[in-house]
Amino acid sequence: MKPYRVLLYYIYTPIENPDQYRDEHHRLCLELNLLGRVIVAAEGLNGTVSGLAADCEKYMDVLHADPRFAGIDFKVDEGDTHAFQKLHVRTKAEIVHSDLPVDPRRQTGIHLEPAEFQRMKNDPDVVLVDMRSNYEHAVGKFGGAVTFDMENLRELPDHVHELDHLRDKKIITYCTGGIKCEKASAYLLAQGFENVYQLHGGIIKYGMEVGGEGFDGECYVFDNRLAVPVNQVNPTVISTCYRCGVPTARLINCASPACNNHVTLCDDCGHAHEGTCTDACKADPHRRPYDGTGYYGKQTQSYSPLQGYKSRQGQRVPFVNEPLHPIE
Repeated sequence: MKPYRVLLYYIYTPIENPDQYRDEHHRLCLELNLLGRVIVAAEGLNGTVSGLAADCEKYMDVLHADPRFAGIDFKVDEGDTHAFQKLHVRTKAEIVHSDLPVDPRRQTGIHLEPAEFQRMKNDPDVVLVDMRSNYEHAVGKFGGAVTFDMENLRELPDHVHELDHLRDKKIITYCTGGIKCEKASAYLLAQGFENVYQLHGGIIKYGMEVGGEGFDGECYVFDNRLAVPVNQVNPTVISTCYRCGVPTARLINCASPACNNHVTLCDDCGHAHEGTCTDACKADPHRRPYDGTGYYGKQTQSYSPLQGYKSRQGQRVPFVNEPLHPIE
């Protein structure tokens, strides 16, 4: 087994003092040497973090021991190293930015576990609806799924009319880990759709539990990996190289910081064009060095995982070559 774990999770649950809990959670991540992104809101908790296997186990145990978070369904993947370069624990108005006037704690689509989803997805009375952004479903999606040309979930109201002719069908929504579908399916119900379901745990859990059958391409993820394989049964590649057009599932960020677009680039073109999507980007004098991954974090020499916590406490943040003393 690989030494690191990558955790993906969310839960809608009341958090009375999000700012206070954000600081508690940041301390927990520091103590366990975890990196990643965690969002705390009055409506719940949403996170994806990475760390050594034992540290991730402790993290899951601590959250499950809290009655508010006992119901978290962690999606756990393995890795050779950290999937993130930094740690961010922040409070926001929503754990997934949607601006949709819904509360999934009161009403949401019926949860389907991966095995149930697999049994239903090919039924002629069922329509699969991808609730992810256009750059996500461009690299991978379920065969025959309805997709929207949207940048984020806030644009869903502009696209709901595209489903009007399917109101008599059973609609199953899906996304990466399930969090977007909690609100997206709730919104469809509020718009009068009656038979609305959602893939519980999303694409990631589907791949882990039933092998990802029927998912074409790879799944976009919000960490250093950019995209991960899902289908272990009948894998296919649906995306093509932005430069030469050959089939490839290899997703990168353009090396030009002014562009930074998510593009699929084959290995040959990646090296030939130094990780850029156009010749103009290749000529950018500020072009970042291409290391073959196409992932560019905003790492700085002075960064420390204590940054967010201590800046909120009004304390000086140490440089990375200074010892990080335990927080009393």
